[in-house]
Amino acid sequence: QVQLVESGGGLVQPGGSLRLSCVASGFTSNFRVNWYRQPPGKGRELVATISGTGVTRVPNTLRGRFTVSRDFAKDTVYLQMDNLKSEDTAVYYCNSADFWGQGTQVTVSS
Repeated sequence: QVQLVESGGGLVQPGGSLRLSCVASGFTSNFRVNWYRQPPGKGRELVATISGTGVTRVPNTLRGRFTVSRDFAKDTVYLQMDNLKSEDTAVYYCNSADFWGQGTQVTVSS
């Protein structure tokens, strides 16, 4: 059974950091993995992608603050988020092919 499980969300003050994890099971680890987020009342947006060979893409608007990486041995993809802002508040989802995780809430607030 294919599963993607996110963790690492929480409440953080502006300027803080969080690292989200996405553990994959039930399929090979060399698939492209995407991180999306959905802010309250808004649509889902792509925030990072990492290919099966480790090539990464982050939108220009987030580059320098968001970094994506993966540990093939652990079948885990990470999203490192630094200098967080209130507008980063959202539910963050891990996605690969047709499969989605359940999401993890990130709230940036003082």
